[in-house]
Amino acid sequence: MESSSAVAGPDGLLRCPWGAEQDDYRAYHDDEWGRPVRGDDALFERLCLEAFQSGLSWLTILRRREGFREAFAGFRIAEVAAFGEADADRLLADPRIIRNRSKIDATLGNARLFGQWAEGELTELIWSHAPPAGPAPCRLADVPATTPESVALAKALKQRGVRFVGPTTAYALMQACGLVNDHLADCHAR
Repeated sequence: MESSSAVAGPDGLLRCPWGAEQDDYRAYHDDEWGRPVRGDDALFERLCLEAFQSGLSWLTILRRREGFREAFAGFRIAEVAAFGEADADRLLADPRIIRNRSKIDATLGNARLFGQWAEGELTELIWSHAPPAGPAPCRLADVPATTPESVALAKALKQRGVRFVGPTTAYALMQACGLVNDHLADCHAR
């Protein structure tokens, strides 16, 4: 078994293969992915972007992230919760985002739902599903698509009425927000 599938980027640093070549991926990999994210609005943004990514490349979302932020009022839950039908129509016409009616409706509905929760409740719910630290993955093949914790998180969110989040989306959120550290063992960002 090879010790690592980390690869050298143009700067010579070893990275997870997905974060080594494209500038957008490299910056995201080095500066954001796997770093702890807390705060309801920040986690709402990540949850929404992971849902919009479903079925698409993450690079598509990264390149549109600023457009998403502008279109969705910085993902401030209270503001998005106040969006109405005219806002939904505006979003459907906005080329800066992914114009999928189901995902837009889920985002607006989830904001209304989270707007009824106590401050910090979303953060607490998500972080309560963080697993204990495990061994560093050596190869991409060692990184799962789901875990028992992501299945439980998706179930807990769905039971509370949250839409467009399954175990794979929940695990991607957990990776992105630092609940798990799936940087490969030899990756400089680990």
